[in-house]
Amino acid sequence: PDERLPWAQTGLMGIQHVIAMFGSTVLAPILMGFDPNLAVFMSGIGTLIFFLITGGKVPSYLGSSFAFIGVVIAATAYAGKGPNANIGVALGGIIACGLVYTLIGALVQAIGTGWIERFMPPVVTGAVVAVIGLNLAGIPIKNMAASNFDSWMQLVTFVCVALVAVFTRGMVQRLLILVGLLLATLIYLLLANGMGLGKPMDFSGIVNAPWLGWPKFTAPVFDSGAMLLIAPVALILVAENLGHIKAVQAMTGRNLDPYIGRAFI
Repeated sequence: PDERLPWAQTGLMGIQHVIAMFGSTVLAPILMGFDPNLAVFMSGIGTLIFFLITGGKVPSYLGSSFAFIGVVIAATAYAGKGPNANIGVALGGIIACGLVYTLIGALVQAIGTGWIERFMPPVVTGAVVAVIGLNLAGIPIKNMAASNFDSWMQLVTFVCVALVAVFTRGMVQRLLILVGLLLATLIYLLLANGMGLGKPMDFSGIVNAPWLGWPKFTAPVFDSGAMLLIAPVALILVAENLGHIKAVQAMTGRNLDPYIGRAFI
């Protein structure tokens, strides 16, 4: 946490992190009928606020949480396709959850982390973080089982990332997702655009897209039933965040316990 890479390496790591976070940060709002543009926008703002509150000492990115999906769908009776007609009700519940989460953070900051670590030991927080990954793992496995060109390309992408992880060293190995994805993209261009084996890659949508845009905002609706249903998700968020912080703490060899309360706030 106290080290800073040169700007060129920082930029490359940032690009890789955008790729790594993009799938889940966009998928979660789509599953709830939210605007993915707004989710990414607020995710960036939340991460910047998190960075300032923790003094830049906790390297984390604040993306979408899958813990909200079930309760939001239940509270809004979302059918699963298109925009969520009751998104305001969901937002009101999420705000209530955020307030509960902030109160827990203030309490941790005031009296320490001992009590919360007794309630949520590593076996609990580690299991929560592991389950998140295992739940997501089924999606690419199911897609790869389709046995068409796209499913084979998913396998090729996975193999490219794995080869970079195993056979490279230093900065290239740390950029395994970015480098592996670039290799897979070149293979896709060769097979699809060059040999016509799949749908050609089309960059016209990116070229014609505006450089700047503004997401569509929605006013929250504070429905007591939805708030009571969604607010308890704060407990799951505590387990998620505590697990992430403990994992970063283990990887970096730094004691991040003094920042746990700030991280929750």
